[in-house]
Amino acid sequence: MDKILILDFGSQVTQLIGRRLRELNVYCEIYPYNKVPSSLEDVRGVILSGSPCSVRDAGAPMVDFSLFKGKLPLLGICYGAQLLACTFGGKVEASDSREYGRAMLNVTADSPLLKGVSRRTQVWMSHGDTISALPEGTRVIASTDDVVNAAYQWTGESTYAVQFHPEVFHTTEGSRILSNFAIDICGCKGDWTPDSFIHTTVDALKGQIGDDKVILGLSGGVDSTVSAVLLHKAIGDRLNCIFVNNGLLRKDEYSQVLSSYSDMGLNVTGVDASAEFLSALSGVSEPEAKRKAIGRVFVETFEKAARRVEGARWLAQGTIYPDVIESAGIPGIASKIKSHHNVGGLPEQMNLKVVEPLRMLFKDEVRRVGRALGIKEELVGRHPFPGPSLAIRVIGEVTEEKLSVLREADDIFIRGLRSWPCTGIPSAADPRVEAANLYEAIWQAGVILLPVQSVGVMGDERTYESAVALRAVVSTDAMTADWFAFPHEFLRHISNEIIRKVRGVNRVVYDISSKPPATIEWE
Repeated sequence: MDKILILDFGSQVTQLIGRRLRELNVYCEIYPYNKVPSSLEDVRGVILSGSPCSVRDAGAPMVDFSLFKGKLPLLGICYGAQLLACTFGGKVEASDSREYGRAMLNVTADSPLLKGVSRRTQVWMSHGDTISALPEGTRVIASTDDVVNAAYQWTGESTYAVQFHPEVFHTTEGSRILSNFAIDICGCKGDWTPDSFIHTTVDALKGQIGDDKVILGLSGGVDSTVSAVLLHKAIGDRLNCIFVNNGLLRKDEYSQVLSSYSDMGLNVTGVDASAEFLSALSGVSEPEAKRKAIGRVFVETFEKAARRVEGARWLAQGTIYPDVIESAGIPGIASKIKSHHNVGGLPEQMNLKVVEPLRMLFKDEVRRVGRALGIKEELVGRHPFPGPSLAIRVIGEVTEEKLSVLREADDIFIRGLRSWPCTGIPSAADPRVEAANLYEAIWQAGVILLPVQSVGVMGDERTYESAVALRAVVSTDAMTADWFAFPHEFLRHISNEIIRKVRGVNRVVYDISSKPPATIEWE
């Protein structure tokens, strides 16, 4: 399969390069800059990402250009452009006119990279260094008012470099630039679609698993659901699904999830371990300690249920690409943002081999594959839900009383989102279609029970009860997210409904923090 190799130098937006290419139906993979694959046989081109580092720093990340420069089409972005310049005889200096944010790019020469791009177009800059002198054998193809060498290329080979970020939304013709590189220059066919992914993945799973049995932990979310259906197409009833009730699920979720799978032909076993999880969380209030306690009990519960499946050799997980990239990081450059329950840990205790059908997909791609598989929309379009469940939406110690309050408030909020119509807003699950209601317009939503009590008045009586926060964000892959701008009428309605119907709550607030600097969940 044709693919583009993206070498990550630690930029927080490296994933966006991959996402933009995938939107063009071009397959790509992201690797740390210091882990270039040993074989580049199926690679059609290479992209060097940005970085928080300066090429002028001692110990700045480098790469062995002899592996691909002059042999494959190459595109350096921001740090990648500066690394190319300084490695091959150019000069990079700290700039007196640093550029951050929007800038206007002037295309000054014809180039395959900028074919069809407006002669003057908006781009997004984010750099403190600048290329003051180009290597021999190169020419400038675009400049901004402050940066002369904003884009350049080698003569006689397909090597290009830009000091702006074509992958971000604010570069208005960035997709055109990436299409020029991946499809026109590299020759990728742009035929990587959900149907082609299903076909190749099912074939690969058959070859990988053979006649073995597989165990999969279902959660009711889109990732585990799509993984299950792909595996079922490949190996049929040799797939054994386990759905664990950890006592931290939303209102009626355990029975609803089991019911939703009943007509899909999947072999699903439900395990109710609510008491064990709540016991392990007793007296625990620190977020990471809660996650570890939940993870430990899940392993014990899952392992016990898995032992009943005789002859199982594989553990399937709904790992997706952001899980892999976030959990990896690049030591000394890009921090590991958080640990993911889907990445590592479980197989070591269970002595099972791991199979991850969705490991190379972004969340929106998982949904596209789910629709191509014919999975019903109530599962494909479901909002993401954290692995530790409501435990990290109860701030502080988790008790059954707090969970009961949170479940009722959350149920009112989610039902309200589903019933409130909206027009002119794209669906978060598929931006190509219009959302029918607020739930479809939002990437992820939930209620957080705060460890705060406040004075209120109900009737003629003074109250001293809990506060809850509503959280609703829009995103494409959860790497960045912005708060959703609700109609005031909706917020007024939900606040009244929660305070009126949920005993123990007398105050509702709305979280208007973006990611970054906040995270989507509070813990």
